[in-house]
Amino acid sequence: MEILAEISGLKYTPFSCSSLEVFDVSHLEDALSSPNFILKFNDENNIAVSRWVSPKRTRSYPYANVYDTLGFTGKKVTIIPVIKDEGFDGDRDFLQWDTVSLMSLLGVYVVIGYYVHATKNPSYENKITDQRFDVQHIRSELNELLSYQSDALHWNLSRIDKISTIAEAALNSYDALSRSLGIKMHSRESALKRIAKLSEGRASFMGLSRQLAKKAQKRESVTNQPKERLEGEKAIITIKNYLGGNYYFTCDEVELHGNEVYLIEGKHTETGSLPHEGDIKDGLLKMVLFTNLVRVTIDGREYKPVPVLKLTTGSRHLSLNEAQETALKELKKDAQTNSFRIKINDEFIKLDETLFDE
Repeated sequence: MEILAEISGLKYTPFSCSSLEVFDVSHLEDALSSPNFILKFNDENNIAVSRWVSPKRTRSYPYANVYDTLGFTGKKVTIIPVIKDEGFDGDRDFLQWDTVSLMSLLGVYVVIGYYVHATKNPSYENKITDQRFDVQHIRSELNELLSYQSDALHWNLSRIDKISTIAEAALNSYDALSRSLGIKMHSRESALKRIAKLSEGRASFMGLSRQLAKKAQKRESVTNQPKERLEGEKAIITIKNYLGGNYYFTCDEVELHGNEVYLIEGKHTETGSLPHEGDIKDGLLKMVLFTNLVRVTIDGREYKPVPVLKLTTGSRHLSLNEAQETALKELKKDAQTNSFRIKINDEFIKLDETLFDE
């Protein structure tokens, strides 16, 4: 099933955000060991920062880290490595335009970084671990961003214009790590081919990454992940924004009910009473998108979208501890305030106004 939709802006009030530790900007290197935090420049200027371990969005819950910053009223920033090469025995991932564009839709400023420090992974001959950013580069970008007056979209486009320079710095750093640690890395030549296309400018970068994203979207639309327990039909969703840009996503399950289309994002656990907090927040970031869709059509017919966050467990008996009860209450606030539904196993959760009583 292929779904077309439009989005003109985002309106979402989060309730499930975790509290963020505050770091002074002088302790930026320490702060970067946290997945997200508040960075304090002075009494008047703070920013909320999230950090990606890899440019690939399926590693280490980066969406959950971004979600936790959405409740901050000031600037929200996410730091993403342009390339992460784990060595010849590991993976290599490249930043995709679709990640940058999603952050732009969310009003999140992207700082594109690169790794300069690492240690040899003792379990593999050609693999590195404990990769750390060039802190001076990150600091410079954040200082520039602090006085930047335009919106996240324009900032992020300006970073894409610099992508080839940042990628070259990343590859030079990996060359140095390869020599100092005696580790074989992935082919520099194949990376240079990617960088050559990126250096042609923003339009080429967008085109290359969108092609790759569409291929990944098609793969995801026919493949169920082992941790998912899904019953409906997967679908491809193409979202067009007010600038005419197209963004490609998959929806875990789609159900048609009269003039309504249920857009279902599924998260599963085999052992817990609820899926992992990071999985749930990953799903909530999809709810931010799905709750703001307009003019949703399938085969030319318009439907009213009904976003659904579906949580499934290995056990049909829901037994929650106190922390899980609190998390579920906050999740219900998210759903009620932002107009999406929650389904746990086979039952929709009832939402009511008493959620906001003190």
